Amino acid sequence: MKNLKYIFILSGVLFVFSCNNNDNNGSPENGGGTVTDPVETNPANSQYKPAFSGQTRINGMTTNTEFKADIITSALTSPWSVKVLPDGRLLVTQKTTGTLRIVTTGGVVSAPITGLPAVNPANQGGLLGLCLDPDFGTNRMVYWVFSEAVTGGNISAVAKGKLANDEKTIENAVVIYRSSPANPSDLHYGGRILFDQTGNLVVSTGERSVLQTRPLAQSLTSSLGKVVRITKDGQPAAGNPTFSGTNALPEIYTYGHRNPQGLAVHPVTKEIWLSEHGPRGGDEINRLKAGANYGWPTITYGIEYSGQVVGDAIQQKEGMEQPVYYWDPVISPSGMTFYTGNRVPEWENNLFIGSLSGTHIARLVIKNNKVAGEERLLAGEGQRFRDITQGADGALYAVTDQGRLYKIDKK
Repeated sequence: MKNLKYIFILSGVLFVFSCNNNDNNGSPENGGGTVTDPVETNPANSQYKPAFSGQTRINGMTTNTEFKADIITSALTSPWSVKVLPDGRLLVTQKTTGTLRIVTTGGVVSAPITGLPAVNPANQGGLLGLCLDPDFGTNRMVYWVFSEAVTGGNISAVAKGKLANDEKTIENAVVIYRSSPANPSDLHYGGRILFDQTGNLVVSTGERSVLQTRPLAQSLTSSLGKVVRITKDGQPAAGNPTFSGTNALPEIYTYGHRNPQGLAVHPVTKEIWLSEHGPRGGDEINRLKAGANYGWPTITYGIEYSGQVVGDAIQQKEGMEQPVYYWDPVISPSGMTFYTGNRVPEWENNLFIGSLSGTHIARLVIKNNKVAGEERLLAGEGQRFRDITQGADGALYAVTDQGRLYKIDKK
């Protein structure tokens, strides 16, 4: 086990350090920590202007409470999602192997849990997002997203099954939902999944990246580039938005997404928040509203990887939602969670997001549905942080593409 003992920020880079500031200085009432200059100092890819003050490059924020990050294990294989079990252990998906693992908070890793449908692990595909049934304690049901090879190419699929009592297999696994249409692309599957407050599943899907499918993010007859809301059996959930004058798919909740890899429920408002990969610039945090259009590829704060503009190079359009926050250059935001523990007082209700290309955990202080401060944690580790969750003990647990599981907690 490795103990990272000290944490501080200098010139946008996270180092490790221990401070003795009074915890009260970082209380939520005082803004979540000490205010600093913005953490992003690199030039943006475009000269696009934000729609409102604080939509990007907000002031920095540093945590005053002393905390530490321990590597619980480095023995995972391409972990993609992590969720806490009722007894405090952690259930992890392994992207490339298509198997699950259970990890104790002491770092003991189970044998691979098998019995899931075959995944297509090529490129960005594999075994992706994971969630537990709200009644897992009695029914032991697990739900997950994976990339499935079908006639015509690949899709994002949702499946469910029961974790066996011996925890060696998933029993009676069945696919309950498949995105459409299929495409040979092995990119932009989206892949996060959670239960909302009504007991329905909320699932993010990508638009598959290629120019052929990109416009389908705006099509209501395709489930690509969407957030869908379905029952435990994969049917459209009651109360979904209706779209007049169209043959819209009844499972669509929101649309106009590029590659959304993070979903989290705000602990106070119970609204669903989403992280989304932009192209070259334009990574987004969005607050979901039923039936809303989030703009891709019509509006974006990013540009093509080639340096060319996307579409008509517009960032705002009537009838399309603005992101709560965006990054340029990108950090590649993935899995995320709101903090509700009491271990670090100034983190209360803050949003923590795994950053892939940014190789850090982004902490966003949220006030009145806007970002009031940003901090970059564990940037010195050089890890692609894929997902983060809060444990039963109130600590944060994060997995990285390189196979690590971190515990982040008050010292």
